[in-house]
Amino acid sequence: MEHPSYALARAVLAFAGLLAALTPANAAPEPLSLHAAVQAALAHSRSLDAATAAAQGARDMAVAAAQRPDPVLRLALEDLPVDGTDRFRPSATMRSIALMQTLPGADKRLARGARYEREAEAALSQRAERAALLQAEAAQAWLERHLQEQRQQVLKAQIAEAQVLVQSLEGTVRGGTTAPADALMAREALLQLEQGLMAARAEQANARLTLARYTGTPPDQPLGEPPAYQRLQNPAWASHSLSNANALPALPDLIALQAREAVARADADLAQQELTPDWSAELMFTQRSAPSANTVSIGVSVPLQWNRPQRQQRELAARLARVAELEAEREEQTRERLLQVQRWQQDWRAGLERLAHLDARRQPLAEQRITVALAAYRGGREPLGSVLQARRDALSLALERLALERETAGLWARLEFLTPIAPNVPNAQAGARP
Repeated sequence: MEHPSYALARAVLAFAGLLAALTPANAAPEPLSLHAAVQAALAHSRSLDAATAAAQGARDMAVAAAQRPDPVLRLALEDLPVDGTDRFRPSATMRSIALMQTLPGADKRLARGARYEREAEAALSQRAERAALLQAEAAQAWLERHLQEQRQQVLKAQIAEAQVLVQSLEGTVRGGTTAPADALMAREALLQLEQGLMAARAEQANARLTLARYTGTPPDQPLGEPPAYQRLQNPAWASHSLSNANALPALPDLIALQAREAVARADADLAQQELTPDWSAELMFTQRSAPSANTVSIGVSVPLQWNRPQRQQRELAARLARVAELEAEREEQTRERLLQVQRWQQDWRAGLERLAHLDARRQPLAEQRITVALAAYRGGREPLGSVLQARRDALSLALERLALERETAGLWARLEFLTPIAPNVPNAQAGARP
């Protein structure tokens, strides 16, 4: 009879074999879509954490600044002799203990706290600005890598056709029906294509590293389907018309400028409150030597702003000038920003029209030229150079289309990520074209 431990061991091995059979040996990583890359870049960024920490620190300072200053405890010995027969004898010395409290007005304390609240809001607006910029940069990096991969596919297809042509010509050269010069010309064209593929591979490696730097994902992770760059999917555009630049959604960089202006206004309000000095109250108990009686003293201190026109009022004027400076800067940058976005919209639409024209008119014509040139060469009416030139023109057109698609998709990414997209946007992972 078999020992129970052997039976258990066999059962464990059988179960492990079953798991190994059901588990793929080399499970392929999930393709990285553009929106997934953008979300990964947000999660991977430390600059957003820095802005969040700055906002939290400003909020803590707002609470602290709105409090009254700490009271001051003072201990003193008065009238202690330092010479004569009673030197260092506290026979006539008074011992006092005092508690002093500065009493800023409630409006001033609120202004101090409000100043740091505005600073916290400015930090959060800068975080939103960084997030929008980071999303656009990650999307651009994804599109750049996608372009390089598409470029490699085009070159590989051309190389495969060139290799077939070279093999065919070399065979006819051996048969005596083709001149050796034609075979050499075809081989030279093949070598040029292979050299272009080497350069494309180097650029693809750099594009992979750039995307991995933003997302923190493996550089060799495959990409998903490209997004539908023919339309904007950001919910911020849902209630805004692209035909009117003045109806754009609230842009994070302009909101950040408004937040900086709000901080300057809070500084000016605080300077206005500083025109009223802070009073201080003091309560002091004095112990005196017998037969003198102990005493209690009450005092009030008031700063004398004897040079207010040259100090406090000058400071207020400087803060108000800073507000005017930021206001003018915000208005000017708003005009420039709206013009920039309007140009992006026009260039994006123009890019879509150019792509449609290239696909409908120029690409069929390039394919027709290759067919005509090849037929003429086979009929002996044209040299091989016309066939190779037609293929070079077709390759140039294919690469031109890739560059135009990259430019148009890049403009789409700038418009799509003008405002930060929430992490859980519906259909965020669905990047396939309709």
